[in-house]
Amino acid sequence: MRGLIVTFYDFAISPFIEFAFMKRALIACLGLALGCAPIGVFLVLRRMSLMGDALSHAILPGAAIGYTLFGLSLGAMTIGGFAAGIAVALLAGVVTRFTPLREDASFAAFYLISLAAGVLLISARGPSIDLMNVLFGSVLAVDDAGLLLIGGVTSITLCALALIFRPLVAEMLDPDFLRTVDGRGGLYHGIFLVLTVLNLVAAFQALGTLMAVGLMMLPAAAARFWAGSVGRIAIYAAGIALLAAWTGLVLSFHWELPTGPAIVLAAGILYVISVLCGPVGGIIRRRRRHRHLEA
Repeated sequence: MRGLIVTFYDFAISPFIEFAFMKRALIACLGLALGCAPIGVFLVLRRMSLMGDALSHAILPGAAIGYTLFGLSLGAMTIGGFAAGIAVALLAGVVTRFTPLREDASFAAFYLISLAAGVLLISARGPSIDLMNVLFGSVLAVDDAGLLLIGGVTSITLCALALIFRPLVAEMLDPDFLRTVDGRGGLYHGIFLVLTVLNLVAAFQALGTLMAVGLMMLPAAAARFWAGSVGRIAIYAAGIALLAAWTGLVLSFHWELPTGPAIVLAAGILYVISVLCGPVGGIIRRRRRHRHLEA
């Protein structure tokens, strides 16, 4: 037993104690888990998962423009990515409102346009910037400025969600009722979109544009199989995101794997386990209940 404890410590805990870059990466992932996962829960429950995917790619051309104008400036790339994400959200809303095109189709269109434009802008700069780092991130290279950005976005997100939690739940369950008792449904939706873009921009700094949405959506989808209330689903989602980040960091450290994909793949494995074994709608639980009813 003692040997197992020592082995577990050396494998799973020691890297975060001995190496500062691993500790900083874990702190960054903790912030992302606390901020992104609850946002992902509302996206999943409101059937807006495609919007999260689209917005994660929408920030890429804005970040690329910020890099083109000001170089590797965290502030410029953050502002550019945030502005691009908000612009795509507004444009998709305008297209949905004034044309027969549905919201998911308009977001899909802007998602493809944004991804292509961002890759072209980055590639035009030549070898001075690594496209793979932009797309897949480098959480092990997060610096003080990146940690401050993630911490600030997480703090803003948790405070804002605490203030608008009930209206968001009401809009999700019955939008007509919310419009009847409170005419500010559009305001709450706008705040939620801003929070979504903010968290994707923060995650972009660590995980890249392709991986950022993974830590937001996969834990949220997995948590749906472990809890029934929105609040508990959000808590479970944050825990699953942190577990996935810790697992991915450990595996990438020992086996020299790309960190961002390792974290998202760990979240994907936890999602599959949840689909199979989750007590709320999991396949095994539903099969057992079906057999019990037949008996």
